Amino acid sequence: MSQSEEAFNRYIHTSLDQLLAEQSLMDPHARVLALFKRCVEQVPAYRRFLAEKQVLAESINDYPSFQTLPLINKANYMQVYPLPQRCLGGSLQGADRVAVSSGSTGQPTFWPRSALHELDVAVRFEQVFVDSFAADQRNTLAVVCFALGNWVGGLFTTSCCWHLARKGYPLMVATPGNNKTEILRVVRELAPHFEQTVLLGYPPFIKDVLDAGAAEGIAWAEYRTKLVFAGEVFSEEWRSLLGQRTGSTRPCFDSASLYGTADGGVLGNETPLSIAIRRWLADQPRAARDLFGESRLPTLVQYDPCSRFFEVHDNTLVVSGENSVPLLRYHIADKGGVLSFDEMWSFLNQHGIQSVADLGLPVDFKPRALPFVFVFGRADFTVSYYGANIYPENVTVGLEQPGIMRWVTGKFVLEVRETALGDKELHVAVELLPDAAPEPALPDLIASAIREQLLRLNSEFAHYTPTERQLPKVTLYAFADPEYFPLGVKHRYTRKAAD
Repeated sequence: MSQSEEAFNRYIHTSLDQLLAEQSLMDPHARVLALFKRCVEQVPAYRRFLAEKQVLAESINDYPSFQTLPLINKANYMQVYPLPQRCLGGSLQGADRVAVSSGSTGQPTFWPRSALHELDVAVRFEQVFVDSFAADQRNTLAVVCFALGNWVGGLFTTSCCWHLARKGYPLMVATPGNNKTEILRVVRELAPHFEQTVLLGYPPFIKDVLDAGAAEGIAWAEYRTKLVFAGEVFSEEWRSLLGQRTGSTRPCFDSASLYGTADGGVLGNETPLSIAIRRWLADQPRAARDLFGESRLPTLVQYDPCSRFFEVHDNTLVVSGENSVPLLRYHIADKGGVLSFDEMWSFLNQHGIQSVADLGLPVDFKPRALPFVFVFGRADFTVSYYGANIYPENVTVGLEQPGIMRWVTGKFVLEVRETALGDKELHVAVELLPDAAPEPALPDLIASAIREQLLRLNSEFAHYTPTERQLPKVTLYAFADPEYFPLGVKHRYTRKAAD
């Protein structure tokens, strides 16, 4: 039996609880050192990289020495060495699929992998489907709403969900991709035959699907609709608003966000515990700032350090993990940090949380003792205004108020402009929904809502910005405006003065 067959058999015939229990007995430091040694032996590009950095591989024999290894990234490694040389064995043989990164930082990058390497990621999906949605006990329709094609989201998600079905979960996987008409067709035809329906996609698009379906008479609550997100940070207010659309009564169990990248797959996943903690922190801005060091609320997920190993470098994340192109201290440039399970509970205890019940979870809920990683997104997506760092996440909450969301897509561009008098002005360009014809008072309503949330969430803004300068200037733009919201381009929520 081949190594691949053994791995699939082990995955299919081993329960989620046992898989995670076995992982918990392993030493993450020993695992990542073993991966390093494999890369030295089997990855030609990595050997060349170390030689050019004058690193003696023989000197890396414990975790402290591993931490001295140079970071790799797209610029100094992925775009320098030929793709086959970056693969295990120096060849693309053994890789049977490929994903392409978005190219938002420059040249698109190809990421080959094999189905074997999806199994670790399938466990992340399994956690969501079992621990949150109880899909081991309910017939479930999973509707993949990510774009299908070379991008990592759609086919990766589909493949991992198929692994769950192959394992024996009562799961049907539908793949309409990001075609709203097809998604709604699938839901109308199939959802009545299942105990629950799961929509998987990017947050703004899932909202669009829910709104379009409701407009066409789909009663999402009747289908016990659950949601799986990836790709963007969103607020707990936004989660609650979508929960209203789906009839959610258990917000910590009815949705989950995945932290994933094209290069590393799914690195971590929201759990009922991480969502409960995040929802508590959303009402405790001071505690959130104490924990995360910033006023904005990051994505908070749990991860398996024996699958994806995280480190922090200058407040940004570094990850190591096995793949066809292995990642060794790979700098993914997302701003964030890590917390052990015990560190998180110690912090909660210090703030009066003594049990899961204090977070609103069932008294008998047993969380998995996995560490946490928090993710703000790219480190430079901010603007400075009167010395205060303004984050897109702060503004997003202002746009998510009930009287505003029905007019806007959720996309905006935040920038600081200089007036003719030399004063600074906080400007927000907001995209309208297609064919929207809002009342003339909408810009003022949005400006007031944004200011209210900035004052609530961002202590720098509240203390640094003069009162008379706190109300932003809001301009509404038509859907797909070519200057601010062009179609087919990865959206940027901030614009610097030099842009």
